[in-house]
Amino acid sequence: MASGLESTYREAVPRSPLALAALASVAVPGLDVYDVLRSPHADSDFDVVVVKDATGARWIVRAPRRPAAGAALEAEQGLLTALGRARENGLIRFEVPQPRGSAQLGNDEGRVIVYSETPGSPLVLAGVEPGPGLAESIGTTLAQIHELPISIVEEQGLPLYSAEDYRERRLAELDAGIQTGKVPPRLADRWEHQLENVSWWRFEPTVVHGDMGEHQLLVAEGQVSGIVDWMDARVADPADDLAWLAAAAPQDVLDSIFEAYNAGRRELRDPHLLDRARLASELALLRWLMYGVRTENQDVIEDGEGMMLDLEALLFDESSTE
Repeated sequence: MASGLESTYREAVPRSPLALAALASVAVPGLDVYDVLRSPHADSDFDVVVVKDATGARWIVRAPRRPAAGAALEAEQGLLTALGRARENGLIRFEVPQPRGSAQLGNDEGRVIVYSETPGSPLVLAGVEPGPGLAESIGTTLAQIHELPISIVEEQGLPLYSAEDYRERRLAELDAGIQTGKVPPRLADRWEHQLENVSWWRFEPTVVHGDMGEHQLLVAEGQVSGIVDWMDARVADPADDLAWLAAAAPQDVLDSIFEAYNAGRRELRDPHLLDRARLASELALLRWLMYGVRTENQDVIEDGEGMMLDLEALLFDESSTE
């Protein structure tokens, strides 16, 4: 294809910034790389660099480090294209990365993907003030995601969960954690009680980003300008996208965000949305522990155990003083 989306690059190359820049030139015909910068978004799953072309335009280059990451990267491509169309049609006002080309890595390692850069800088939640402005923009943006047609996710073959399916999934995660013997009993009892309270789980599933946080929300001129990292998108509990706010936002900022969020939702009959958001923020510690268990990473396991003990002390010490 003329766009370069089917370009191939079959030589095995090291994942250095220069090697990724070379792959970018293969993926996007005519891309003249002028400079290469390592991206702060590189992690255990991806090598990421930012390249500048001769005009000064910036491009994001991502290469998977393992097959599962490569599969997730592939699935994200179609969703990003669909979200780009949603923006053109006025369903969302923020930008998302747009795939501009890809190149095949050697030995069936997947493909490196090249994107146009999404404008803005990562949000700093500590700098958000209550009231109109950025807090309002965050709430409006999250509402726009949750108002998207479910077909946008469904057509890409991404996961779809009913409310009951999702509750049972969470219960299974908790059961697996309890079986490790590493979950504090009072936390386990608290989470089990909340997951078995079916009144909390009568919600309408929506499109969710699935990995929302400060680094995923980009800000320019005091407004949300873009959202990145869509590989965990699915149809599920909208509370998942609010968990980071429930855990870290000051109450007055949270109130402003939720006011704008509620105004942006057409139908919101979900009195326990914030309750589930707080629960999701707590269960993130369990998922971190279980990641360490699955990968046999003792540092992660100890980190997860320590954070759960800190949370237990915070929750139950507070309740004992009330």
